[in-house]
Amino acid sequence: MIKEQEDIVVLEEEFVENEKSLLLINDDVNTFEFVIEILMKVCHHTREQAETCAWITHYKGKCAVMHGSFEELKPYYDILLGYHLTVKITD
Repeated sequence: MIKEQEDIVVLEEEFVENEKSLLLINDDVNTFEFVIEILMKVCHHTREQAETCAWITHYKGKCAVMHGSFEELKPYYDILLGYHLTVKITD
């Protein structure tokens, strides 16, 4: 039983280490409404989630809009870049 618990702990640590964040970075180009609409469309946020992310980005300079592995986040990163949003995948 102890071996199983050790294996689970190791797997949990590996999962946490591999999780990345897709950050939305503040810019002076895009409007709040545009950012909100794109987050709803691309990231499937509710309006409330998208508005919250837009305000956090405005005041703090960045906001994590999604979490997952690099492979999961890369398509969203590419699409958001295509909409001229400033985004970054970080640890």
